[in-house]
Amino acid sequence: MRRPPDGRPRIAMDQTGSDMSETNPRRDPKQVRLSRRSFVTQVVRGGAVLALGGGALGLVAGKSARRRTGDVRYVWQIDPWRCTQCGQCATECVLDVSAVKCVHDFTLCGYCKLCTGFFPPYADIDQLDTAAEKQLCPTGAITRKDVDMPYYEYTIDESKCIGCSRCVKGCTQYGNGALYLQVRHDRCLNCNECSIAAACPSDAFILRPADDPYILKGKGRARI
Repeated sequence: MRRPPDGRPRIAMDQTGSDMSETNPRRDPKQVRLSRRSFVTQVVRGGAVLALGGGALGLVAGKSARRRTGDVRYVWQIDPWRCTQCGQCATECVLDVSAVKCVHDFTLCGYCKLCTGFFPPYADIDQLDTAAEKQLCPTGAITRKDVDMPYYEYTIDESKCIGCSRCVKGCTQYGNGALYLQVRHDRCLNCNECSIAAACPSDAFILRPADDPYILKGKGRARI
């Protein structure tokens, strides 16, 4: 037994204050077993507390963990088939102007004279007025060009688009669905907890691999 500087042997005490040192002739073997059992019990209880705490931390960090699996990085995107054009993409983004923009999938477009993503669906096809107040888009982000009568091409100016989805709703309800919303990753901050995703009523926001971030409804070209 090692002795401290004062020369007196150190005395091991159990939880009841009894002398448990090797030199105590009155040491009770039952007390030794009790002490060991008590020690093991405390270790098990401590492990359970740590496990519960770790589980809580896991729940808090769950979404963050989903963002990276192995070497694959994930980003937020909108599933156009789930989107209900609620309008919250324009108001819930942390950016001053939403990172969500309307895209035009030309493989689905009918090049309609009366485009219900450009004009209100009740517009008179024989007296179409392209004045700003007659258009669906509140910011004039869509331009209309005659390409070959009676066909017209519609293009999106993303610098003006605010992601309000009015054009998308009209095109989806009355047209071919060639207009839809996508998160543009040249401006998205890729927040760990996307505020638009949290507000989305149809759970249309999903995670996509960063090297394939967009979801195209058609198989041809889209303005992305």
